[in-house]
Amino acid sequence: MSNGQKTTISGDDRVVVIGAGPTGLGAGYRLKELGHRNFRLYDRNPYIGGLAHSFVDEAGFTWDIGGHVMFSHYTYYDRVFDRLMGDEFTLNNRESWVRMFDRWVPYPFQNNIRYLPRQAAYECLSGLIKAQHGKGRVASPAVARNFGEFIDAVFGEGIARHFMRPYNFKVWAHPPEMMNKQWIGERVAVLDVDRALRNVLLEQDDFGWGPNNQFKFPLRGGTGEFYRRFGPVLGLRDGETESEHVALNRKIVAVDVDAKTVRFADGSSDRYDVLISAMPLDVLCRDVLKGSVPDSLRAAAARLLHSSGYMVGIGLRSRAPGAGTPDTKSWMYFPEDNCPFYRVTYLSNYSPHMTPDRDNYYSLLCEVSESAFKPTPGREGRNTDAVIEDVITGLENAGLLEAGERANIVSRWCYYADYSYPTPSVERDDILAEVIPWLETRGIYSRGRFGMWKYEVSNTDHTLMQGVELVNRLLLGEPETTIGMQYRVTADGRNAAVHERSAHAGSGEKKPASAAPAVVVRAIGDREEADVSEEELGVTQGRG
Repeated sequence: MSNGQKTTISGDDRVVVIGAGPTGLGAGYRLKELGHRNFRLYDRNPYIGGLAHSFVDEAGFTWDIGGHVMFSHYTYYDRVFDRLMGDEFTLNNRESWVRMFDRWVPYPFQNNIRYLPRQAAYECLSGLIKAQHGKGRVASPAVARNFGEFIDAVFGEGIARHFMRPYNFKVWAHPPEMMNKQWIGERVAVLDVDRALRNVLLEQDDFGWGPNNQFKFPLRGGTGEFYRRFGPVLGLRDGETESEHVALNRKIVAVDVDAKTVRFADGSSDRYDVLISAMPLDVLCRDVLKGSVPDSLRAAAARLLHSSGYMVGIGLRSRAPGAGTPDTKSWMYFPEDNCPFYRVTYLSNYSPHMTPDRDNYYSLLCEVSESAFKPTPGREGRNTDAVIEDVITGLENAGLLEAGERANIVSRWCYYADYSYPTPSVERDDILAEVIPWLETRGIYSRGRFGMWKYEVSNTDHTLMQGVELVNRLLLGEPETTIGMQYRVTADGRNAAVHERSAHAGSGEKKPASAAPAVVVRAIGDREEADVSEEELGVTQGRG
C-alpha cells in the first residue's frame, strides 16, 4: 500500500493520539509493544474507554454506553483480551427477539415469519417471493441506488413495511434513501424463500442462537473493564489522570497542520510528527484544524452525517424475592412506534455483577436515536427526564414492564451521546476518498468509529484493531486490512483512494469464498466473520 508518502516512523518521531477509546488504546498498546516510547494519548474525559466506557450509578447498577458484546474477528484482539482479562469473563449464549404485533418473534426475523399474524405473514412472504423473482418495486439489489431501494429489492414490500424500514429509521434516525447500500455488504443474510415457506407451512422454529453463537463479557465492571485495564499497561494507575503516555481531562481546541502542534483548552500544547485522531472527522476538519487547510476539505467533511443517542438504564427490583432477571433474553429489537427505543438489552443477563444483587435486581438498557429528522422529547435543552419517562412508557407498551411495576424501578440512568452512529450516507465514500488522503499527506491519520466514519467496521474489536493496524503500517510497513480503503498514485501523479470491502467488515455471516477480497491475511487479523456482532439490523444471521 502506498499513498506517496512515508509509511514508517523512526524511534525519535513524536506520536500524539487524540482519544483514549478503543482506537487510541489499541494504537498506544501496540506502540509500546513494538518498543516505541515517544508517544502520548490525550482524552477530554476523566476516564479511558470512550464510548466503550462503563459507569456505576448511585444505586450500584453498572451501565454500558449501548449494548456492547465482546467477540472478535482477530487473533491479536483475542490475545490482548486474554492477557488483560484472564478468566474474568462470562460466556453467554445469544438469545435475540423482535417485538411486533404485541408478540415476540425469534431472531432472525425473516426465518420466523410464522410468528406474525396471518395477514402480515402473507404480506411478508408474498413480497419476498416477488422481490426474489425481480418483480418487486426495485428489480434487484444491483440496480438499487441507495439503502432504501436495497431494502425493497432484497426483502420485498411486506418485510420492508413491517420491519426493515421502520426499524432502520429508528436506528439511524435518517431516511434509508439518504444512506448508501455499500456499507451493508454481507451484514444482511441472503433470504432463502424455500426456508421461509417451510418454516411457515410446517410451523418450524428457526432460532439464530445457541452454543455456536456465544459472546464474552467481563465478569465485573461491564464492557469498560476491559478497556480500563489498558491504563496500567500504559502507566496509568486507577484514580490517576496523568502518566508518561496518557493525559486525561485534556480537551483539544486546535491542531496546527503547518507547525504540527496540538493546543489544549487549558493553554498547554504538544508537538507531533504523527497525529492519530479518533475525534469525529467533521469536527476535526471543520473546527479544530488550523493553518493551510483548503476550504473545500472543511466543507466536504462537514457534509458527513451522524445520529445522536440516549442510553437509558432502568434498574428494577425482581418481581419476586430471589427471582433475579425475569427473562433469558439477551437483546431485543423494536420496529414499532409504540416505544421510542430501537433496542433493549437485559444487561443483568450478561454478568451476575451488573446489579447490586443478582438475585433481587435486574436491569434493562434502552437505546434511543435522535437527529433533525427524528427529534426526541429531550432534543430541546437535553431534557433527559422526558426521554426517560418516554422510555418507561415504551417498556410498558412493549410488555417488558407489567402493570404497576413502575414501583419496582430503583434506578434511572441516562447517557447522551452527541455522536452515536456514523451514518453511511450516499455521499460518504466520496467524502472520505477526498479527506482521508489529504490528512495523511500532513501526517494526520483519522481512525476509529467517527475518525474513519465507517459503521461497517466500527464494532469495538474493529476500532481497536484500526489503531493496532495503523501502528503496524507506520512502524512495520504492513497494510491495513480493516478500514477497507487503499491509496494509489494515478497516472497523473495524484493520490486516489479506492474503497474495498474490508476483510473484517460485517456482522456475522460467513462470506462465500468468491466474495472475499484479495487481502493478505496475517496473524494480526486472520479471522473469518465472528458468529455474533454488535449489529442493529435484527435480520442478520450467523453461521449455519
